[in-house]
Amino acid sequence: MSPNLEANRCELHRITVNPGQCAGRPCIRGLRVRVKDVLDLLASGANREEILADYPYLKPEDITAALEFAAVRSDHPVLRIA
Repeated sequence: MSPNLEANRCELHRITVNPGQCAGRPCIRGLRVRVKDVLDLLASGANREEILADYPYLKPEDITAALEFAAVRSDHPVLRIA
């Protein structure tokens, strides 16, 4: 990983998992906003400004954290079965 990318990975502390909240799914800062909700909005074409306008209690760093979380979760080892 390039040093520039590594330096940008600093917002994961904003992601929380609580078994009693949103069925234990990853959320933003303990709020009832799931990481998946933010990712779905981005995937549907919403930009950061639109998301922040619709969810005024979110911060720009929360959106970055959701993207970082998705990137980390998608990088998993591939098991080869002979």
